[in-house]
Amino acid sequence: MSRLSKKYIRLLPFVLLVFSSCKNETADYTKWENYAGTKDGMRYSALDQIDTTNVTGLQEVWRFSTHDKDTTGKSQIQCNPIIVNGTLYGVSPASKLFALDAAAGTPRWIFDPAGNDSRSGRNPGNFNITRGVTYWTDGSDSRIFYSAGKKIFAVAAGAGTLIKNFGHNGWIDLSEQLGRDAGPNPYITGTTPGIIYKDLLIVGSRVAETADAAPGDIRAYDVRTGALRWTFHTIPHPGEKGYETWPDTAAWRKLGGANCWAGMSVDEQRGVVYVPTGSVAGDFYGGIRKGTNLFANSIVALDAETGNYLWHYQTVHHDLWDRDLPANPNLVTVTVNGKKAAALAQITKQGYIFLLDRTNGKPIFEIREMPVSTKGLPGEEPWPTQPVPVLPEPFARQQFTAADIFSIDEAGKAELTERFRKIRYHQLFDPPSKEGSWIFPGFDGGGEWGGAAVDPASAVLYVFSSELPWSLTMVDVPRRNASAGQRLYNQHCASCHRPDLRGDGSSFPSLANIADRLAPAAIKAVIRQGRNRMPSFAGLPAEEITSLVAYITHQQEKEPVSDQLTGASGTILDQVPYMMTGYNRFLDKNGYPGIRPPWGTLNAVNLNTGKLLWKVPVGEYAELTRKGIPVTGTEGYGGPIVTKGGLVFIAASKDKKIRAFDKRSGKQLWVADLPAAGFATPASYMVRGVQYIVIACGGGKIGAASGDEYVAFALKK
Repeated sequence: MSRLSKKYIRLLPFVLLVFSSCKNETADYTKWENYAGTKDGMRYSALDQIDTTNVTGLQEVWRFSTHDKDTTGKSQIQCNPIIVNGTLYGVSPASKLFALDAAAGTPRWIFDPAGNDSRSGRNPGNFNITRGVTYWTDGSDSRIFYSAGKKIFAVAAGAGTLIKNFGHNGWIDLSEQLGRDAGPNPYITGTTPGIIYKDLLIVGSRVAETADAAPGDIRAYDVRTGALRWTFHTIPHPGEKGYETWPDTAAWRKLGGANCWAGMSVDEQRGVVYVPTGSVAGDFYGGIRKGTNLFANSIVALDAETGNYLWHYQTVHHDLWDRDLPANPNLVTVTVNGKKAAALAQITKQGYIFLLDRTNGKPIFEIREMPVSTKGLPGEEPWPTQPVPVLPEPFARQQFTAADIFSIDEAGKAELTERFRKIRYHQLFDPPSKEGSWIFPGFDGGGEWGGAAVDPASAVLYVFSSELPWSLTMVDVPRRNASAGQRLYNQHCASCHRPDLRGDGSSFPSLANIADRLAPAAIKAVIRQGRNRMPSFAGLPAEEITSLVAYITHQQEKEPVSDQLTGASGTILDQVPYMMTGYNRFLDKNGYPGIRPPWGTLNAVNLNTGKLLWKVPVGEYAELTRKGIPVTGTEGYGGPIVTKGGLVFIAASKDKKIRAFDKRSGKQLWVADLPAAGFATPASYMVRGVQYIVIACGGGKIGAASGDEYVAFALKK
């Protein structure tokens, strides 16, 4: 054999690897078999039957409902359904899993966890948020995995029945195998679905926001048996990467959170799962968790086979503002200065996009560590810098000043201006204080759980942004002369329902007159089970729940609850000296945002250059338009999808519409009515030669009525 031939033989493995990488880099974007479309999280469809020339011909072709909305309890559907072999799988407001003929919208089966398993931890009428489902098959065995409460169920994709040899007779319990004592019956549930890598189901969780939260570990389960295969501790244990960054060496034993509730993305060719995490609980006081708080508020890359740490990038240090990473990252190839790079684009509540090389976590564009205020509450040690990307440009406004105050009349503006002046601190990353600070974009973003869509051909990212200021004000936790019920309320309830029990009028209902609406037994049931955004407090002892109900119904507590149960014994909750006065949206007396429009926008960002290409409002208040006010957009929830046909589809707005925009210009090309606000992300799929767009219409937030229908659109025949 010649020397030249031997040289080529030595090069052959490398050449095959290169070609294999090129071949496997692109997912099958003609299908929508995963949450966000594909495992790379792109929310992109390569279908182009519907395009910019014919989108006006879209019409509604079917509706489906399980008829289980709860208008009193503000039920929701946030589900991005999947479609496999002509069957659509989705979840109802009451956590029922269903399979439909994806062309006709007719049911094939409905699975109700309450009716199928008395041990499911969920009673009929309990409404949980589930954003989607996960599909796995080996050809002969096909399964749907989905969460209801603290359980993940394995359901036969064809029959809709429990797979009894999985876990505990068909389900696994997320509150088990937590790696440390998390107390009796800790709150933990699945909201955004897990992701499949080979024969592993990799999942995150939602946990409580209070300082006694369960750990937010990332776990992988065997898809066939339900056995736990690996765990990654997001608050490192002794000897693990990142443990040395915690001044309190026992932090892992007592702190929770740092969880992934927003979903993950997988690079199957590289065998890497990318995990975005939230803050360490509790959210607004960090005196009990000093340091940068790794691996909270981070993008963490793990070996998907083993769970071994590969790299991380922290997007907020020592988070004091609830700046959880809100959505799974998009895995995209970018071309910067003529060089291609396998990248990861992570949106944030702040309106930033962190664009990283997904092979090593290094920034594609410069990210600066900006000095920020360290004037925190007594006992607090805010981190002195925060990472701010130079590029890509933010997709949300970054400042809220007096000049930005807006109202439809002068009296309204004067009232808003007075409220504005009562909040002292206005700069980004001002620490929480008793004088108050502005959170802008608000606690819900900026970027949200609906996620971003990316066109792989152009590397343009599309993302919805809510642009509404919220205020954050801290007060001392009342301890002296406080009843047991009041102390429990302050610990668990006041941040949402406010210290005065009056809620915010939309997302968090008033409890001031709850005794007029619900009997004590019904209130106790809601506390134990949770409902919609409200977590379950089943871990509270019965006598604590009795004291809590007595307090919120203004009844005299019969007997004091023991100090051991209410925190006086020195529990982690008792070490938190401050609490917030509630999640306070800056709204005028009519319920409109008190900032100059737009209030909800669709944004296009070129990831190759980092430049914002266009921004357009999404949603409309018809009464304001009639007054001559340009279209404002509305606050909303849900994300976009982008298609090869040149379109961006998005609902998300409060006005019960779904829209299509030209992906190049941002021009609105089509709009259709929905039965309820589509606070979810659409899906696109093809069955028997017809392309469909489907959206879940659940409403149930920011004053929008609840719904329980899925609606599909296709071109007129």
